[in-house]
Amino acid sequence: MTLLFRGPMVQASTTRSVLKGVSVSLLALVAAGCATPNPTALNRPADVPEAFTAPLVDQTAPIWPAADWWTNFKADELPALEATAQKENLDIAVLNARILEAEASDGVAFAALLPGVTGSAGAARGDVRTGAHATSDTFTAGLSGSYQFDLFGLNQDKLRQARENLRAARYAAQLTGITTFSSVANQYFTVLALRERITLARQQIDAANRVMAVTQAKVTNGVASNLDLAQQQALVAAQQARLPGLIEQEREGRYALAILLGRAPEGFDLKGQNLNGIVSPTVRPGLPSEILVRRPDVAQAEAQLFAAHANVDAARAAFFPQISLTTSAGYSAPTTAALFNPASFAWSVGASLLQTIFDGGKINAQADLAIATQTELVATYRKTVFSAFSDVETAMGQVSSTTDQLVAVNEQVRASTEAERIAELQYREGTIDITALLQTETTLFTAQDTLVQNRLSRLQANVSLYRALGGGWTQTASDAAYQYQLDWSPL
Repeated sequence: MTLLFRGPMVQASTTRSVLKGVSVSLLALVAAGCATPNPTALNRPADVPEAFTAPLVDQTAPIWPAADWWTNFKADELPALEATAQKENLDIAVLNARILEAEASDGVAFAALLPGVTGSAGAARGDVRTGAHATSDTFTAGLSGSYQFDLFGLNQDKLRQARENLRAARYAAQLTGITTFSSVANQYFTVLALRERITLARQQIDAANRVMAVTQAKVTNGVASNLDLAQQQALVAAQQARLPGLIEQEREGRYALAILLGRAPEGFDLKGQNLNGIVSPTVRPGLPSEILVRRPDVAQAEAQLFAAHANVDAARAAFFPQISLTTSAGYSAPTTAALFNPASFAWSVGASLLQTIFDGGKINAQADLAIATQTELVATYRKTVFSAFSDVETAMGQVSSTTDQLVAVNEQVRASTEAERIAELQYREGTIDITALLQTETTLFTAQDTLVQNRLSRLQANVSLYRALGGGWTQTASDAAYQYQLDWSPL
């Protein structure tokens, strides 16, 4: 302050310098309250690979899945099941409600940028005792308003945070949808595979019973021992012991599928009995960098990070003063007839500045918390991206490995079937003993059951790949198609 005065006169040049300094300082304060660039979480050369490295089953397969990818499996019931899940799944319903919650929070944050206006009206009767008993009536009507100047961007930062949280809620709902569709397909294929395994188990029990009848006849005729009969009986019992567990698994699979469709499990059933006719469609990824806008979990992590950064900006803006303007105008009169008389009108305008002097370190702690949360979400975003790359690599590897396994197991079943046919003929003719027959039967039963499980694994590997590639979702299309669901939109 000593620079402003030299004796009784204000020096003009010094005044201009100080005013210029004050202006620069004010602009610096305003700039400090403005939004800062969002952090760049992928800032290392190897963060985004140039290409995926896992083997491809089909180099000519379409790049990236379509939104209705489940139709490629050619399963008659699956499209209808997926459509039901899209409408009725309860997890999706929960996430859609959270979108509405986020929209409401966005509306609350937007309202803070607008002036508030309230109206009032009242009537009162009072008894005044000042020597003489008297009563008086007072009638009032008026308006009052307030407005907080968002000079340092505090409310703007809070609005940015609310809108990023809204984006995150939308992407979370999309992620739940893709997860649900994948779960419906996997559970449907699982139920059909279990039904096929149950049918195989019953066929194997029938075949073992036929051999046991032959063995019983041989024992009766004295050409086989009771040991042969006991061994065959043990095999039949082992096959029968597997059946109840498979039946229970199939029942629980139907129950789980019913829950995915948003319905009670009682009475729910499927028409399909096996995996016959269901194909394993192929798809392949594009560039790894495209995953960043094709996976809703990555988009959600990004939105959460940006929301945390907006909170950092808001925490910084909280250090600066809050400037508010208030105004009121209204009428007050002893009778309603005189209420709106010009002489009864009164108004006032005021301004206030609020600056925290001491709060025990609360604002500093809130800023530290916001920065720490942002640091956490930077790491979370990076991990989400790397996990997305890993999901694609893993799913591609599973498709390749299950394809190779399926070829080998198909050959195993073919050879085991022929061996079992020959062994049964030879046993009937008495050229081999029961041990050789039991071994070939066990090998065939195991191979047939393994084949069904490998076919299921192949289908589920395809589902995993569709899911890892984003299930046909793109962030650009999702943002363009999004419509604000509340009655009034500040967006």
